[in-house]
Amino acid sequence: MIENPDVIVVGAGLAGLVATHELVKAGRRVLVLDQENRANLGGQAFWSLGGLFFVDSPEQRRLGVKDSLELAMQDWFGSAGFDREDEDHWARQWARAYVEFAATEKRQYLYDLGLRVTPLVGWAERGGVAADGHGNSVPRFHITWGTGPEVVRVFLEPVLEAEKRGQVGFAFRHRVDELIVEDDAVTGVRGSVLEPSTEARGVASSRNIEGEFELRAKAVIVSSGGIGHNHELVRRNWPVDRLGPCPEHMIAGVPAYVDGRMLGITEAAGGRIVNRDRMWHYTEGIHDWDPVWPDHAIRIIPGPSSLWFDAHGKRMTAPAFPGFDTNATMKQILSTGYDYSWFILTQSIIEKEFALSGSEQNPDITGKDLKLTLKSRVAKGAPAPVEAFKQHGVDFVVADTLAELIAGMNKISRGPHLDLADIERQIVARDRDVEHKFSKDAQLMAVNNARRYLGDKLGRVATPHKILDPAHGPLIGVRLNILTRKTLGGLQTNLDSQVIRPDGTPFPGLYAAGEVAGFGGGGVHGYNALEGTFLGGCIFSGRAAGRALSRNLA
Repeated sequence: MIENPDVIVVGAGLAGLVATHELVKAGRRVLVLDQENRANLGGQAFWSLGGLFFVDSPEQRRLGVKDSLELAMQDWFGSAGFDREDEDHWARQWARAYVEFAATEKRQYLYDLGLRVTPLVGWAERGGVAADGHGNSVPRFHITWGTGPEVVRVFLEPVLEAEKRGQVGFAFRHRVDELIVEDDAVTGVRGSVLEPSTEARGVASSRNIEGEFELRAKAVIVSSGGIGHNHELVRRNWPVDRLGPCPEHMIAGVPAYVDGRMLGITEAAGGRIVNRDRMWHYTEGIHDWDPVWPDHAIRIIPGPSSLWFDAHGKRMTAPAFPGFDTNATMKQILSTGYDYSWFILTQSIIEKEFALSGSEQNPDITGKDLKLTLKSRVAKGAPAPVEAFKQHGVDFVVADTLAELIAGMNKISRGPHLDLADIERQIVARDRDVEHKFSKDAQLMAVNNARRYLGDKLGRVATPHKILDPAHGPLIGVRLNILTRKTLGGLQTNLDSQVIRPDGTPFPGLYAAGEVAGFGGGGVHGYNALEGTFLGGCIFSGRAAGRALSRNLA
C-alpha cells in the first residue's frame, strides 16, 4: 500500500482506472481501494462487449453511414428527454460535452492507447417513431477488437507500470464504510478490511471482516459503480409511474459486488444524489446456463426479425421491436401484469441475428482471433456460445412444429398458457406480408429498412422469410426475462467530476466518476441510453476527474 497518496480512488473499475491513469501522467501518487481482490481489476467493464459510441467515424464512413455532431446531438437530447431543471442542470452540460467528445477526440484518445475497433458498426437502440425522439438515427455501435478486456487493458497496463514504480498502490479487500469530512472537505476514508479472497473474477466473495482502516489524501474519487445487483435498491427506486410495476422476477447482468453502497455513504457525507428513478435494464435477459455470479444473466442483442409476444401471446407493437426501444418495450411488457415475454424465431434468424452481450460470450472477438471470428460469424450455423444457450439454456425451446413449440413454451411459462391457434393466426398474417415487396407490417418495414444498411445486410439481419417455412427451421422460442444492469442517475457532478452538495456548491476534496455519477453529472443519459455509451461515460468522466485533480491539487 502506498503511503501519503495525493488521491484515493474508491473502486478499481474502468472509471477509477482511467482517473488513475490521468493522475499518473501528471506525476500524482494514487491509492486505489476495492472491496474485491486483484482478479477483479476493471470491474464490470471487463465483462462487457466493449461497445463504444463514436460519431462520424472512419468505420461509419466506409460503410456509407453519414453521421454528424448535429445529428448525434439531436438523437442524444431527443432520447434523454431532460425535464428536471435542477437535477438535470449538470446532466445537460455533460451530455453536450460527451457527444462533442465522441465526435472529436474520443477515437484518437483511445487509438493512441492502442485500442482498435472492428470494421462493422452496429445499429443499437434504433428507437421509436419520431426523427427527433428516442434512438440512433444511424449505426454508431463500435465493438472493441478484444471486447471489454481490451478496453480495460489499455488503461490498466500503464497503471500497473506506475505500481511497479511506486507511484500507484492498490489496497484490495478494503471496503469503504465512511468518507472522512474535516473543515467542510473530504480528507480521507474509513472502512473494513475483508478477509482474503482467492475467488475467480466475478465470483461472489465473503464479506467477513478481519480489520479496520483509516486513510487520508488530498482528494477522494468515488468510482464504485451502480446498483445493478442490489435488487432491493432497484425495487426501492423503480419508476412505477413511468415503466409500470417493478418485476417480481429479475436476473442480474452484473456481479454481486455492484451493490450501490457508496451512493448512500457519499450521500451521508454530504454529496447529492439525483435522478434515482432513472435506470437502464434490459428486456431480453436469459438465465446463464453456466453462471459465474448469483442470478447470472446474459442479454440477447437481437437483430430485428424475431417475433416478440407478450406473456398473453399478443404480438408486441411499435416501437417494441427487437433492438429498438428498451424502455418502451419494458413498459409494454409490464403492462400485461407479468415480467417476461417471448421471442419466436427460426434457425435462419438465430444464425444471423443473435448476439450475446459479454466478453465471455464472444471468445473470437475477445481473443482477437481473426480466423475464428470469420469462421464463427460467416460460416453456416449459429456462433458456438449462441448454440450452447439454445441447447442448454432453461429459457430456450426448440421444435419442428408450431404445436410442439407452443407446448414446450407453456411448460416454462410463469403465467398464462399461450393459445396455439391465436399464435398461429398472428404468425400466418405476418408471413403473408413476406410474399410481396410491399407491407403494412411495421416490423417488416423496419427489417427492410435495416437491410438497406450494408453492415446489417452483410452480418446482422436475416433475409426476410416465413417463420413457418420448414426450410428455415427448426422453430425456436425464447422466454425473455428482465435483466438488471445500469444506473442512469447518481451523484451529481460538475464538468470536473467534482461532487455537488444539496445547496448546489462543489464539495471540496470529493469527486465521482462512472456509473456512480450517472456516467457524469448525475445522469448524462437522461431517461434513455443510446448504447455504446456506458464505457464511454466511464472513460469521459474518469478522465475529467483525473485531469481536474492533476491541475488543481496543491
